[in-house]
Amino acid sequence: MKNINLFTSESVSEGHPDKVADQIADSILDECLKVDPKSRVACEVFVTSNFVLIGGEISSKAKPDYKKIVKDVLTDIGYTKKEYGFSVDEVEVEVRVQQQSSDIAMGVDAKKDEEIGAGDQGIMFGFATNENDGYMPLPIAIAHKLVRIATNKRKSGEFKHARPDMKSQVSIDYSDVKNPRIATILMSIQHDPDIDMSVFKAYVEDEIMKPVAKSFNLNDDFEIIINPTGNFVIGGPAGDTGVTGRKIIVDTYGGAGHHGGGAFSGKDPTKVDRSASYMARYIAKNLVAAGVAGKLEVQLGYAIGRPEPVSIYVDTFGTSKYDGHFIVDLIQKVFDLRPGMIIKNFSLTKPTFEYHKLTNYGHFGRPDLNLPWETLDKVNEIKSLL
Repeated sequence: MKNINLFTSESVSEGHPDKVADQIADSILDECLKVDPKSRVACEVFVTSNFVLIGGEISSKAKPDYKKIVKDVLTDIGYTKKEYGFSVDEVEVEVRVQQQSSDIAMGVDAKKDEEIGAGDQGIMFGFATNENDGYMPLPIAIAHKLVRIATNKRKSGEFKHARPDMKSQVSIDYSDVKNPRIATILMSIQHDPDIDMSVFKAYVEDEIMKPVAKSFNLNDDFEIIINPTGNFVIGGPAGDTGVTGRKIIVDTYGGAGHHGGGAFSGKDPTKVDRSASYMARYIAKNLVAAGVAGKLEVQLGYAIGRPEPVSIYVDTFGTSKYDGHFIVDLIQKVFDLRPGMIIKNFSLTKPTFEYHKLTNYGHFGRPDLNLPWETLDKVNEIKSLL
């Protein structure tokens, strides 16, 4: 390995077993919120060969048709053939859902938005960097685009013999920080049996890898690795068990930023694992866009039932002329960090987006979705305080 300063991130497609579980969980959340914006949802999903188990705690006026939701998700992904070992016509669905704990409800069922407490304790991180227009780290941004493009081509029929389960991995050489380069792109793509692998790999290289690299104005002389085991026919839940919330680094910053440990999918926005993580990204992105730092990470800490965070921490990685105390004070002046106000300001219980669309290709830096925590509407206010 010639390069000495490499950073790597990975992404997975919507056919990955963990992502199948995430999509089902968030589709259930979407259905609940459509009927009852005050729904309390903590949904967990387990998938394996032709079997889906739905568990968790849900209190809602909605009565979701769980089996229909599962079948709709599998159809959309493309798990429609029996030979995949996990298909819409063969899958068995078991539901073990109960009501939310009344002890938790005490903290989040306040009448006024500003009084709503956090649905649980926890630490949440937000991250932003100015290394590209999306304010996301390059490795995860490229990794997401690779599997998104490959999936779109599979669904359109252009990418022949590809199946739903895919992974990507991108290594960026930061030896020259001002001129990063792609060192390696790895893709593992599930495929039909008995195919011409040389043709399959040539398509991945010429129609997916190199065009994606070009779209970021980066080099195309990187090392290429495609299906390194030589065969990837058995995939999806038939090849590997999937569970909700197991791809949290894929969902966030690809390891470039910290993660508090809480997953997003299947949780209504009173769970600060979700809403406060969105808020932390909103803070970090607006601060970087305003010129406070070139790279910045925010940590928020919450206690169950309490509206105000118990802690705020900022790290600028040596890219700011402002000290941490000043930036924390700035955050408190500009941003309302109470869970109820986050929910209200982002319309998280009546979203303009659908939560299940966030489960693939990250919850941040999404140019394809109009997400409220990605807006840069605080930049001018921040600049006026600098």
